[in-house]
Amino acid sequence: MLTIFSTPKPFQGHIGVIQRNAIESWLQLSPGIEVILFGDDSGAAEAGRDFGIRHVKSIELHPSGAPCLQSIFAQVQTFARHEMACYINCDIVLMRDFLIALQQVSSWRKRFLMVGRRWDTPVTRPLDFQDPDWERRLRGFAMRSGKQQLPYAVDYFVFSRGLYADMPPFAVGRTYWDHWMVWKARYDGVPVVDVSAGVRAIHQNHDYSHHPAGREGVSTGSESRRNRALAGGQLHLYTIEHATHQLVDGRIEDKPGSWHVPMTFLLRLYSSQVWYWLLKSTFRFRHALGLHRRSLVELRHRVRSSLGE
Repeated sequence: MLTIFSTPKPFQGHIGVIQRNAIESWLQLSPGIEVILFGDDSGAAEAGRDFGIRHVKSIELHPSGAPCLQSIFAQVQTFARHEMACYINCDIVLMRDFLIALQQVSSWRKRFLMVGRRWDTPVTRPLDFQDPDWERRLRGFAMRSGKQQLPYAVDYFVFSRGLYADMPPFAVGRTYWDHWMVWKARYDGVPVVDVSAGVRAIHQNHDYSHHPAGREGVSTGSESRRNRALAGGQLHLYTIEHATHQLVDGRIEDKPGSWHVPMTFLLRLYSSQVWYWLLKSTFRFRHALGLHRRSLVELRHRVRSSLGE
């Protein structure tokens, strides 16, 4: 079966509601699911007791107080009960389509990374898991009121244990580490399977008040910049677009164009730099010929005037 682990934020207000929704949805998948919460944020221990799941208080923290992903993954590799593990953000609700996809992928290969796009959905209250129809209702609500996020947002990683035995000390809750996770699997020659077509992972929308600088602090703060450097820079930042395979109608297929995605990625990265280098290196030559922005604008105005526009 599967070990699901996560690092929740403080269980306060709306964040507390959606985190409890997420945890309960994971437990609904199967009686054999193991769930582990890491960290000592407010309410984590209580949530562990309420749900009857394991809570690990002791983890390494960055100076800012953000959890260190390296410490969490090292512990999971040691004491998780199952050979398959899933790190997931604690605001993601999973449904049975996730478990079906996992069974299909794990029966195809022993070593893999499974990822998928999320559905941003405005969930504001506790979900009624006693309602036997809760999945259908939530799925319909996501289709009406939510939207599928772009491939850069990677919120869950299902992998065979041992894949991430050694990783940099990323700060959780900041950007870039998730993109390194996809790159690492591809670098190690492990298939990356995109299950977006068959799995509706519900991301419950929330604010970013847990960070003093809000969303900007999460995305562009010093810890995010450090994560980017630890990842090895832009070349090691892959997204779901970089998956090698995809799950479609129960079949795992080669993802079209997956072989050239890294090449296309590099071309996008460096094309702008090459363009600016050309502009800079030909500056004097272009100005000697009168080929600069001001002269071209003046020429355009003269042409328009002569045409009576």
